[in-house]
Amino acid sequence: MAKKLISSGSTFEEQIGYSRAVVQDNWVFVSGTTGYNYSTMTISEDIIEQTEQCLINIKDTLEKAEASLSDIVRVTYMLPNPSDFEQCWPILKKYLGEVKPAATMISAGLANNKMKIEIEVTALKNK
Repeated sequence: MAKKLISSGSTFEEQIGYSRAVVQDNWVFVSGTTGYNYSTMTISEDIIEQTEQCLINIKDTLEKAEASLSDIVRVTYMLPNPSDFEQCWPILKKYLGEVKPAATMISAGLANNKMKIEIEVTALKNK
């Protein structure tokens, strides 16, 4: 199967030179996704709202790849402030609680100080 590139339409993808996701065979590799609302190019100041928007963005991307949240096998959470992570748990459980992917949380600076969380996922589409 040929490699398929998926874009969210974010200006960042064009400016930096990357894809929101890459589909290869049944694998879907979703780039680190932040809480930006790509239709308005705005981001909430609230970590909980950003977390929810991250997962909405990821869900939309997976759908473009003919996959779903239930196909996620690996997730990485990146937060500049690790003490914020616990606030995100109810939202993470809402979207991934039944999926239970392998997970890692990393504390690291993000590309923009407005960003409070970035989420990267890998999914394996059911055949």
